Amino acid sequence: MCGITGWLQFHKNMKEEQYEINRMVKTLYQRGPDQQNTYSGRHIILGHTRLIVIDPEGGTQPMVKTHKRHRYVLVYNGELYNTQPLRSELQRRGYSFSSHSDTEVVLTAYMEWKESCVEKMNGIFAFAVWDEKKEKLFLARDRLGVKPLFYTEAKDGFLFGSEIKALLAHRSVQPVVKEEGLLELFSLGPSRTPGHGIYDGIKELEPAHVMMVSKRGVKIRRYWNVESVQHGHTLEETAESIREKLYQAAKRQLISDKPISTFLSGGLDSSALTAIASKEYGDNLPTYSIDYEGNEQYFTSNDYQPDSDQAYIHKMIQACQTTHHDERIKVETLADMLEEAVLARDLPGMADIDSSLLWFCKKIKKKTVVSLSGECADEIFGGYPWFYKTHLLQKDSFPWIFSLSRRQQLLHDKYRKNLHLEEYAKKRYQETIANTPYGKNDNETEQRHKEMLYLNMHWFMATLLERKDRMSMRASLEVRVPFADHELVEYVWNVPAEWKRWGGQEKGILRKALEGVVPADVLYRKKNPYPKTHHPTYTQLMTERMENVLAQKDTPLYDILDRNELKKLVESKGDSFQVPWFGQLMTGPQLLAYLWQVHYWLTAYNVQIR
Repeated sequence: MCGITGWLQFHKNMKEEQYEINRMVKTLYQRGPDQQNTYSGRHIILGHTRLIVIDPEGGTQPMVKTHKRHRYVLVYNGELYNTQPLRSELQRRGYSFSSHSDTEVVLTAYMEWKESCVEKMNGIFAFAVWDEKKEKLFLARDRLGVKPLFYTEAKDGFLFGSEIKALLAHRSVQPVVKEEGLLELFSLGPSRTPGHGIYDGIKELEPAHVMMVSKRGVKIRRYWNVESVQHGHTLEETAESIREKLYQAAKRQLISDKPISTFLSGGLDSSALTAIASKEYGDNLPTYSIDYEGNEQYFTSNDYQPDSDQAYIHKMIQACQTTHHDERIKVETLADMLEEAVLARDLPGMADIDSSLLWFCKKIKKKTVVSLSGECADEIFGGYPWFYKTHLLQKDSFPWIFSLSRRQQLLHDKYRKNLHLEEYAKKRYQETIANTPYGKNDNETEQRHKEMLYLNMHWFMATLLERKDRMSMRASLEVRVPFADHELVEYVWNVPAEWKRWGGQEKGILRKALEGVVPADVLYRKKNPYPKTHHPTYTQLMTERMENVLAQKDTPLYDILDRNELKKLVESKGDSFQVPWFGQLMTGPQLLAYLWQVHYWLTAYNVQIR
């Protein structure tokens, strides 16, 4: 993948601003360590950092192409999975190509179809095209939001970048957080409202949206959404269609000029992709799993994590004859990398779930450049408890946040009275639910199921995709997510809710689709979330870190959180916070790690609370 950034200003000569764009580009180095280049025009400067995956010579950016004496410039972050069919169609329309890169196909597609080009694309992408003649900037983001794109309309013009850090590097952008940003952090964090960037004035182009910036202003429109139609297939036909669509998605995403691998957790989703990839790749496909030092000794079964992954990973290794790498992270390393995880996100994140993934991606990058991962299956097939447990399914707010009243108690008195966390969360929840596209014949059960699917697609999945992008790209590793293929998502959206629980198990229709593809023991295994450490040393480390924070008289945490409440929480090693902060497992030391990340972010970014 890559990093993109740019600055558009219609009232000055931008060729004099090379220093500024170089600063912005430098912040995105890890997204693209292989090449860094810029383009300077009369009103715009564009920057690009490149991680070379396909066509080292022909994919250099910013890419300039001329058609009928009309010049266009592209900066692009992503991977186009239907490159060849699109190239062939464009050639039939009279275009020629000087490379076999997907980059040139994206640019040429815009030249031919303008804003509608994204509707032709199957892939993950965020890109910008500058039309020199018309002086218009076009920006687009993929349908599910796998690749990020932030922007701001600053006093010095329009700025955009793959990550917030590129915008903060500009002289006119300050790390200011106002009341709504605090509400986002403490009511919804570590998730964010779609389109919000937490920092004042910084926004995110939402998934499935395009933007046009010209002298007339900024226009944004949505170009894709799931659509509810009558599902006309039998159960058997549905399983067969899902298997075929998943196989084709994975096969398309195995294209690479660089070494490729798969994540392998021993769960259904990563095992399915590994099984498919191994058939295409052959024996000795590189696979990777992560666990924590000491978990064999300290792991205890619970409702969310009923068993360990290791036995199932070994079954997949034997079945697929992969070359497996079992990576074990030390708890000290897990704690030490919390800082870099914040730097990767530019925000506090999912604590040690982030830092472990960052470390893991760095291990994978040592031998491969591209890897396939199983994100998004739970969101589109209904794999989480809130899809089938009544008290969660019927909750009139986010079913993965039960801690709002306790969060409210943690706030400093001046915010406890004015920041209404529960009210804000409910407002955001209702905004999303209200936009759910129901089918004409959906009964009450189907409507509620689709509301939960829509909510997960726009919130929980977005949070996990953000995590995967930032941690992997910090390690300069390209991670692809076949379950986010929009053709698969469109199809599964209309599969009846009862079939998704076929056999009385979460993701039942997916399990049926994968019969004969994945070993039975793995196929019918109860879902396990991403693993966490159970080592008591980690609890001690995070307690000590937070004690050090509390000992600082000027920690900015005291400006937001109540000193006494924070002290009691740390003294209890996080146990006084009775429910998970977020999701299913963010408790105890994980909560302390999150609050430590908030402290580090406030200080490292010199955040100004206004």
